[in-house]
Amino acid sequence: MTRTHLITGAGSGIGEALTSSLVDRGEEVVLLARSAERADDLRAGFPGAMVLVGDLADPESLEPLAASLPDRLDSLIHVAGVVELGPVAELSASDLRNHLEVNLIGPAVLTKIALPALRSSGGLVVFVNSGAGLRAKSQWSAYAASKFGLRALADSLRDEERDNGLRVTTVFPSRTATPMQEKVHGQEGKRYDAASWIRPQSVADTILHVLDLPVDATIPEVEVGVGPGHDLR
Repeated sequence: MTRTHLITGAGSGIGEALTSSLVDRGEEVVLLARSAERADDLRAGFPGAMVLVGDLADPESLEPLAASLPDRLDSLIHVAGVVELGPVAELSASDLRNHLEVNLIGPAVLTKIALPALRSSGGLVVFVNSGAGLRAKSQWSAYAASKFGLRALADSLRDEERDNGLRVTTVFPSRTATPMQEKVHGQEGKRYDAASWIRPQSVADTILHVLDLPVDATIPEVEVGVGPGHDLR
């Protein structure tokens, strides 16, 4: 049976690399787009994909998607996220709220919506977290707080859904050569060199490995670090 995967963040970086790999393998993908315009871009990039429109920044807008999801999903892969650096002394309530809605509340709501389809297949939920979800540094408080929360969500979900046959994996990539990373470098006032960081495909390959495990095995958490000879700052 051909597997079907629901993916957020498929338009760039890790999500794009993963979606391309799955499509190349002949698997079905359901992609979440935050706007109609973004949906058109995804349909152009991945002809034949099912594309749904829902904005993680507005979690309540995701609820109607329940009627559009397939009856069966083999995985839900959360890749989309936002980051804005800044010290606690300068964070606004809006800054904090946006991080929490996109990086934590939105994924939680989408997971709830997808659970019936995931349970029907004994599926897998993958949360692409971050090294910042394990270690919070200066300027990263809002992003790290949302990612620490995402890890807690994954841990609770794993325990709750074990008897329903679901597996839950959190992937913690270090700095990866994505548009988000380029933006972060700009905020840090640093020169960006994509060759210094993890390739998106390397993280995608880690996720594919998790997806391809037989049902008698699971990887609850995995870190993907920057390789030797690369910039570790």
